[in-house]
Amino acid sequence: MLKLVLLCALAVSAEITEEEDVLVLKKTNFEEALKAHPNILVEFYAPWCGHCKALAPEYAKAAGLLKAEGSDIRLAKVDATEETDLAQEFGVRGYPTIKFFKGGEKSSPKEYSAGRQADDIVNWLKKRTGPAAATLTEVTQAESLIADNEVAVIGFFKDVETDGAKAFIKAAEAIDDIPFGISSDDAVFSKFEVTKDAVVLFKKFDEGRNTFDGELSKENLLTFIQANQLPLVIEFTEQTAPKIFGGDIKSHILLFVPKASKDFQDKMDNFRKAAEGFKGKILFIFIDSDVDDNQRILEFFGLKKEECPALRLITLEDEMTKYKPETSEITAENIITFCTAFVEGKLKPHLMSQDIPEDWDKNPVKVLVGKNFEEVAFDPTKNVFIEFYAPWCGHCKQLAPIWDQLGAKYKDSKDVVVAKMDSTANEIEAVKVHSFPTLKFFPAGEERKIIDYSGERTLEGFTKFLESGGKEGGAPAGDDDDEILVDQGCQEESIQWFSNWPSRTVDSSTF
Repeated sequence: MLKLVLLCALAVSAEITEEEDVLVLKKTNFEEALKAHPNILVEFYAPWCGHCKALAPEYAKAAGLLKAEGSDIRLAKVDATEETDLAQEFGVRGYPTIKFFKGGEKSSPKEYSAGRQADDIVNWLKKRTGPAAATLTEVTQAESLIADNEVAVIGFFKDVETDGAKAFIKAAEAIDDIPFGISSDDAVFSKFEVTKDAVVLFKKFDEGRNTFDGELSKENLLTFIQANQLPLVIEFTEQTAPKIFGGDIKSHILLFVPKASKDFQDKMDNFRKAAEGFKGKILFIFIDSDVDDNQRILEFFGLKKEECPALRLITLEDEMTKYKPETSEITAENIITFCTAFVEGKLKPHLMSQDIPEDWDKNPVKVLVGKNFEEVAFDPTKNVFIEFYAPWCGHCKQLAPIWDQLGAKYKDSKDVVVAKMDSTANEIEAVKVHSFPTLKFFPAGEERKIIDYSGERTLEGFTKFLESGGKEGGAPAGDDDDEILVDQGCQEESIQWFSNWPSRTVDSSTF
């Protein structure tokens, strides 16, 4: 009887339920799920996470599509706030975190890296488990590939063993979120009016199709696909964000415009006309300035709703740089002039700054802005300790009383200055802030040295740091780990401009 009870308990614990074709996993049935479904995509989510809620219908749709096809790939989800052991085991630090377990292997799951639409998810999974390019032997197969996807690439090769065909397969292997097909069938060639070996990108927007023209190599094909896989002008939304940020084009021009405005279409026509000359060089993105979720982005660029429509340009290389046009008039000619100057390296970065407050130095913690930063931080007679913060950051709010205590402790010091700067409204060339709060020490002297603080955020820790001249708890500038520390549930759209995964909420409780 005891054995029977234990067996029943085991069966219950390992039971795998489904919600809208998505497997519901827990610590008790995770191993069983991997055995039953060797290829499984798992979303680690939090019930309160806005990004997880937005993903849910597309994730369920993808699960249903795969199940209907009879695929052996399954989708699953784990409530990481309940299954904390699983979350810790797989390094979950933000929501949603999505990992692919292939072949029943638990040790090294692959991080999901494509878009948030059902088609993106399905295509990525098929690429991970099947051939890089599907062999198309019939016209109906090619038609289905094109009809079922926003973007599809087909290689037309009479001989699939040629160097060109092999280069095509290598390019297909390098791209996860676009389906590829390859065909040597005469009827397929005829149907799509292809008379010789060619690579054609089919899409449901703009021109409808693009034919590659050049030497067939992996690198050239990837450049061609990169330049044509996105619309000439794309709207920033939670769904398009992964494609915008995940692409290889790191220079983005942004048009902030209310979609409900009377001249919206006129502005878009000018924006689109200008975009034609910068295809593959600059990504043209428009952002609805009336949408509440986009207000952090406006704030990030120092804009207010009443200032829109407005243009800004940003580069997302190792160091993020913003640019502002000299004129606010949005015409195709002005946009082209602005972008041409950028491409030719003739633009100067735009650095935001608030005006210097009249009482900036009246309190123990001095208030810095872009306009007075240089003279205070690099005063050769002072040791200056600065907090770079964001008004909405929960960690900054927690630090505030301790920072005030530190300021009070050194308010009468002749050579120590404790200061703070709102980095959402002020920018300086000398410091690139990648996380909040960022704490940096500027020791006295002519060397313009900068030391990152990496010790405990306590009054005692800060005091030891200052008394040691920045040695105890310090690190050379640039050694921070660029973690983005935000409140639970916040959707930090501003930070997303340099985040590799823009649609993820970071759980501050894990830090």
